[in-house]
Amino acid sequence: VQLQASGGGLVQPGGSLRLSCGASGRTFSSYAMAWFRQAPGKEREFVAGIRRSDGNTVYADSVKGRFAMSRDNAKNTVYLQMNSLKPEDTAVYYCAANTYLTVSDDYDYWGQGTLVTVSS
Repeated sequence: VQLQASGGGLVQPGGSLRLSCGASGRTFSSYAMAWFRQAPGKEREFVAGIRRSDGNTVYADSVKGRFAMSRDNAKNTVYLQMNSLKPEDTAVYYCAANTYLTVSDDYDYWGQGTLVTVSS
């Protein structure tokens, strides 16, 4: 599976962005998908994930209520809608695919990352 993340950019605090992650291959629906992020000088952390089977989502406490992850299996794409952005959300965001959903970064496939900068 090849993953391509897009949608990052510069946004003011309180603003919104939507990230997209397109996947190649015909078996996209068989993968759990997740978003991770890595801020400068910090370790990569789990942000959100979506199960392959029922589409249920899981979020890190730091983004719960502000971010929403979804998937469109017909388009082989997952999305991360980010609202009420804060400066501490600044990071490179990565999408990842795996046969099961986990909050650890033990994923089989990774996209290249897209930079989100929240600043006034």
